[in-house]
Amino acid sequence: MTLQIIWFVLWGVLWSVYFMLDGFVLGSGMLHNILGKTNTDRRVIINTLGPVWDGNEVWLVTAGGATFAAFPTTYALMFSYLYTALLLLLFSLIIRGVSFEFRGKVDGIGWRALWDKAIFIGSFLPALLFGVAFGNIFQGLPMDAAGYHGSFLSLLNPYGLVTGVLFVLLFLVHGALYLSVKTTGELRERATATAARLWIPLLVVAVVFLAYTYPATKLFDNYLGLPFLLAVPLLAVLSLLAIRLFLARNDGLKAFAASCLTILLVVGTGVVGLFPNLIPSSINPQYSLTIFNSSSSQYTLKIMTVVAFIFVPIVIAYKIWVYRIFRAPVTAEEVLSDRQSY
Repeated sequence: MTLQIIWFVLWGVLWSVYFMLDGFVLGSGMLHNILGKTNTDRRVIINTLGPVWDGNEVWLVTAGGATFAAFPTTYALMFSYLYTALLLLLFSLIIRGVSFEFRGKVDGIGWRALWDKAIFIGSFLPALLFGVAFGNIFQGLPMDAAGYHGSFLSLLNPYGLVTGVLFVLLFLVHGALYLSVKTTGELRERATATAARLWIPLLVVAVVFLAYTYPATKLFDNYLGLPFLLAVPLLAVLSLLAIRLFLARNDGLKAFAASCLTILLVVGTGVVGLFPNLIPSSINPQYSLTIFNSSSSQYTLKIMTVVAFIFVPIVIAYKIWVYRIFRAPVTAEEVLSDRQSY
């Protein structure tokens, strides 16, 4: 039982870190055409992402791999039930990666415009689909002993769409704040102003999401049973408010750090509320997939725990090193003088 709880915590941490890291890439991709008024601006935006975006995807692979190895039944049924949505998600992530690499291969206006649109699509769809998927997981899927009784369209229910919009806005603000730190001049000013404007609808949707979560899900049951857990959503609210405070002080780096914390805590709020479920059943709780009825054997979990505690710190250290190496803002002069840039 202890190992199952440990892997539930690790599962939640892996997803939280992935959304924190890839969130600013998705947000920057959605803002790529909006903030990038010129081709040089757009190249600057892509070059802020170039050294880190593919490394951030490692956390998605790790989160999926952890689900497969630690909770194989959940992994199998999730990919069966949500096959269409997850396939769209996979294709959109592929489109985004290809767009980053192919955009600068041909010096033509039409060619670049095509990949600029692809960057937006490959950034917007994952943000929306991740939110819709997690929103449906939070409220539970219509599943019983006979299987899943829904469809792709049934995932597009009001609560799922609200969660999808929340994820999109979280990543938009996150991406704008990242660009405010990683760019200079007018592009930086536009990114900062955009983050401030988008923060207001983010706050409104966040309030709607919290209010809607109580009647639509059972996430609050754990919090009402153990009130000290309310510290997680309360800290999420405080970190969201801190973004605005630091923006008012023109401190982009601290605002971005607050945005990172907000995403970690928002996802953490959902994960804590789910425990011990991984995918609740909206038909009957007895059909829910939990960490106890869908986990691997104790021997498998022991081996995985040893491997995780050895290699996860190495990955974290490597990511810190990469971000430190590429910590300086990207300037237009650097992009124009470097033929190898994106």
